[in-house]
Amino acid sequence: MLDPATPFRNSLPVSAAAHGLPDLLLIERARGADARAIETLTSRYAQRLFRIARSILGDDEAAESAVQEACVEAFDELRRREPAGKFAVWLTRLTLERVRAWRESRVAVPPPPVYRHPLEPAIDALPEVFRTVFVLRAVEGISGTETAAALGLNVTTVRTRLYRAHRRLNGGATLQAGPSVFELDGARAERIVDQVREGLRARGA
Repeated sequence: MLDPATPFRNSLPVSAAAHGLPDLLLIERARGADARAIETLTSRYAQRLFRIARSILGDDEAAESAVQEACVEAFDELRRREPAGKFAVWLTRLTLERVRAWRESRVAVPPPPVYRHPLEPAIDALPEVFRTVFVLRAVEGISGTETAAALGLNVTTVRTRLYRAHRRLNGGATLQAGPSVFELDGARAERIVDQVREGLRARGA
C-alpha cells in the first residue's frame, strides 16, 4: 500500500540516479509530492504522451500544451488515489481523456504543415481510430496488449486497426516508422517538465 498523498513540495533537480529508479518507487514518492520523482516520471513518459497527443491534435504546439495540462491533472490525481493497473497504461489513458477534452474546449485552428519525417503527413491523414493505434504500436513500439489497455480496446481490435492503418499508408512498404516520427525534441521536453512542476506547485500553494 502506498503512503497517503501530501501537498506538493520542492525537491532536488532530476538526477541520473532518479532516472534509474523503477516506476513503483517513483510513484510512491510522487504520491508523497516529491518533485524529483514527478519530474522523472514526466520525463520518462513525455515522448509517449506527446506522440499520442500529437496523433489526436495534429499540431506540435497544441500537443505540448495538452500534455502539460494532462500531466498536471494526472499527478494531482495521483496524490489522491493509486493508479489502476500499470502506471504507464493509467497515465496514457488519462492523458488521452484530457487531450480529447482539451480539443473540445478550444476552437480548431488549422496548424501549419511542419513535418520532419516523410511518413508524418500520411499518418496525419489516417482516421483518428487508426492513427492512435499506429502511433502507439508502430511508432512508440508498445505491445498490442498495452495498447489495447491504454485505448480501452480489445487486442483483436488493435490488431485490425493496425493492419488497416498499414494498408492505408501506401508508402508503408518503403517508409518505416521509427523514433524520429513525431519526435519530442529536448527543448520541448524540458518545457513540459518545467510547466508540470510549476502547475503542480501552483495547485499546492
